[in-house]
Amino acid sequence: MPKSPFQAIKTEGNHMLKATIAHQRIRGTWALSTILVLVASTLGAQEATLNRALDVQRQSDRSSVRTQTRIGQLDNQITEIRGDYRMTIQELDRIQIYNGHMRTLVNSQQTEIDRITTELENIVVVEQGIIPLMGSMIETLDQFIHLDIPFNMEERENRIDMLRTNMDSSELTISEKFRQIMNAYQIETSFGKDTEFTVDSLEINGEIREVNFLRVGRILLAYQTPDRQDTGFWNKNTRQWEALGDEYRKPISEGLRIAKKQAAPNLLKLPVPAPENAQ
Repeated sequence: MPKSPFQAIKTEGNHMLKATIAHQRIRGTWALSTILVLVASTLGAQEATLNRALDVQRQSDRSSVRTQTRIGQLDNQITEIRGDYRMTIQELDRIQIYNGHMRTLVNSQQTEIDRITTELENIVVVEQGIIPLMGSMIETLDQFIHLDIPFNMEERENRIDMLRTNMDSSELTISEKFRQIMNAYQIETSFGKDTEFTVDSLEINGEIREVNFLRVGRILLAYQTPDRQDTGFWNKNTRQWEALGDEYRKPISEGLRIAKKQAAPNLLKLPVPAPENAQ
């Protein structure tokens, strides 16, 4: 059955409509694809930008950490430097105080050096006067010993000989020589304050006998034989040994016991001749 014109037109229109719809679908699909591509491209660009931003942020964070670490290190260094500075200031103060003390000490030492130098310059002048004085003191002491009662003569004469020998010694200083002379004078002075017992030999009536000597300071030098039969004393006026009567036998014997620490000190009747100029 032949198609009517209306049907033909309808059929053709359907075909055209389908073609148009298909074309539109194709165009829509392309547009959608384009949009998706653009969206994907935009998202990719945004992701890259975001990644770069994140990288920058991470780098910034790391830089901040490093910066903070460095700041901490610098702060520690500043703290140490401040501590070192304070210690240096304190040490400087101590050094200044020490230097002040040393300046005072040096000035004091210089003053002492000047004083010693002056004294050394005067020593030559002093020695010119003291050396003859010391020689005179030795001779005076020697004369005194030989004018004194004759006790411990060997010891006392040896001391004088030593003083004379030392005066010619270059190994001894002037002060040491003078000290020895003064010591000898002190020893002689001490003899006038003590009581002494000694044993020695003495010629009695032409016979050498062993006797006990009693010395009471420089007041008395007496002797007595061990058997107590002979008693005598040194007469300073005649400068001779003289016998004593029996009345002095017991006092001299008692004096010997006192000198030997065998009896307590006591008053004794002793022969003491009056000086010649008092007679």
